[in-house]
Amino acid sequence: MKVFDTSDIRNVALIGHGHSGKTSLASAMLFTAGATDRHLKVDEGNTITDFDEEEVARKITIFSAVAAFPWQKTKLNIIDTPGFNIFLPEAQSAMVAADAAVIVVDGVAGVEVSTEKVWQFAEEMNLPCIFVINKLDRERSSFERAVESIHERFGRAAVPVHLPLGEEKNFTGIIDLIRMKSYCYKPDADGKGKESEIPTPQEAAADKAHEALVEMVAEGNDELLEEFFATGTLPVEHLVSGLKEAVKNRRIFPVLCLSACHNIGTDLALSHLSEILPSPAEGRAIQASENGKEVQKTVAPGESGSAFVFKTAADPFAGRVTFFKVISGLLKDDAHLNNMRSSVNERLAHIATPFGKTMLPVTELRAGDIGVVAKLKDTLTSDTLCEKNNCAIYQGVEIAEPSIAYAVSAKTRNDEDRLSTAIHKILEEDRSLRFYRDPMTKEFLLAGNGQQHLEVVVSRLKRRYGVEVQLNAPKIPYRETIRGTASVQGRHKKQTGGHGQFGDCWIRMEPLPRGEKFQFANEIFGGAIPRNFVPAVEKGIVEAAEQGFLAGYPVTDFKVTVYDGSYHDVDSSEMAFKLAGRKAFRAGMQQAKPALLEPVMKVSVETPIDFAGDLMSDFNGRRGRVSGMDIKGNMQTINAQVPMSEMLNYQNELISMTQGRASFHMEFDHYDYVPVPQAEKIIAAAKSHMTVEEEE
Repeated sequence: MKVFDTSDIRNVALIGHGHSGKTSLASAMLFTAGATDRHLKVDEGNTITDFDEEEVARKITIFSAVAAFPWQKTKLNIIDTPGFNIFLPEAQSAMVAADAAVIVVDGVAGVEVSTEKVWQFAEEMNLPCIFVINKLDRERSSFERAVESIHERFGRAAVPVHLPLGEEKNFTGIIDLIRMKSYCYKPDADGKGKESEIPTPQEAAADKAHEALVEMVAEGNDELLEEFFATGTLPVEHLVSGLKEAVKNRRIFPVLCLSACHNIGTDLALSHLSEILPSPAEGRAIQASENGKEVQKTVAPGESGSAFVFKTAADPFAGRVTFFKVISGLLKDDAHLNNMRSSVNERLAHIATPFGKTMLPVTELRAGDIGVVAKLKDTLTSDTLCEKNNCAIYQGVEIAEPSIAYAVSAKTRNDEDRLSTAIHKILEEDRSLRFYRDPMTKEFLLAGNGQQHLEVVVSRLKRRYGVEVQLNAPKIPYRETIRGTASVQGRHKKQTGGHGQFGDCWIRMEPLPRGEKFQFANEIFGGAIPRNFVPAVEKGIVEAAEQGFLAGYPVTDFKVTVYDGSYHDVDSSEMAFKLAGRKAFRAGMQQAKPALLEPVMKVSVETPIDFAGDLMSDFNGRRGRVSGMDIKGNMQTINAQVPMSEMLNYQNELISMTQGRASFHMEFDHYDYVPVPQAEKIIAAAKSHMTVEEEE
């Protein structure tokens, strides 16, 4: 592929709700532009941007993919992103490389849950946006209804630049409101429309929509406004330049229409992307850190070379594959760049332009372009590469912490040996995953954005790395403690044929504030217990506390003071005093009002205001306490403290309660007492389980 100047590059992210047709649109664009020789279909599992085995099997986009191709005089880097809620962090990461976004809206369903979320991402990144209403060939599709849903959610700045000719199965063409021409298509053809005059029945509607578009464009520009007042309209060249400026400043969001499946209107969409959207040099500012200060950078062709890594993939054959955007300068093949995080000098051998899973070799890439390279030594997502050490460090997006965790265990010993390496490679690809060992339950936990997210990971481990694992609901790390005090004796005496065993201690047990764990004090006077035997008493108590008293859970937040005892010159030993300490602990627990503790999670839910009341009522039903609320626009954040045991099935129920429009995050906050009714059930279940184990 030829090398393009910065001004001729367009980096565009296709974003929107799942099944709105983003991948189909990317496929239609590639075919219309001549980058592929036939219109590849999602349902056939052969599209350029959905090539991972999991994507093919599930027929959804899971990972972002880039496809570069020329159109007219520009190079389009199309970034196809996931649309389902649990995979949106992947879309968010990829949007960093874009200079504009195309928000794809289903012509039947209109604006959906993820449409709102990706709009929020684009707003936070200050990305210019174009709306594309897709699937207008489907039954019950409606351009007017879809536009109204866009206006309802995102305001009147979304202005149609297209009108459809026909509807549902009779959708055969498009009226371009910029040039006031109509374009008719043959379904499933080459995507090139036949230009003609606007049909008479549609002239009045087209004139009205054209006038609304011209007024919106003129409003934000004094020169254009004067021209509009003088002539009543704007010439095409001024309308295009004014629209481009308004789109760049996020003052106008053009609305296009098409059918990606039947390749109707794709050529017009491509022309608008090239004509209206900004180049990288005209794009948004890039957040960076330079000499410890927050700064804003722009794509700069004339400076020394630097690049930002926005995605890392693991290829079974090529190894680690790194996707990057050139921020400044000229990046040539075989260049050497310094990694600002690891200080490793990386050799970029065989740089290429991405085309799905294919890499098209290039000799150089100019500022603003997107490239890919394989086998870098120590470069990961969000790293900055540059020619010199004092380069600014470009900032990526902060990915929200995972909302759900499952215990993961290997099925066989061989799987266990290979699990760590395979998981590490998957973690490099997916920044929204976490893999860690719970210090309380000793389980290995895999945390992600939902059950399906983790199921995809499990499937990939098996398909790609031959590692089979199973997911289980994590254990609740209950704890035991005491509410009262006790002074008890622990006495161990055993006579055998030779030396006997004798240890005797008196201890005082008392509760500690939550989180203080365990304290041990020695108040022995006069040598009642020799000094060298006191640590054995403590060891016996600690070991007994680990095994629990009520239900087998570790005892915490208590203090033990050993204050008296006795010993035998011959029969006393460390082992005897350790056993005495264990007996003393057991006796003390019986008197010190033992109680069960449960982990309480700090939960934060972001939801449309309409659902806030129901969610707060639901928290009350889960024994939760709402601690605060915050309103931002039409969204409300609810903060609450809820027992972990009540949150294991929360994600699925949250989706049901809010139609999938809310998201949540939780983390451990503190331990608190389990109410008596629940505690009795937990203790009974634990004793039943221990009885079964003993019988086995």
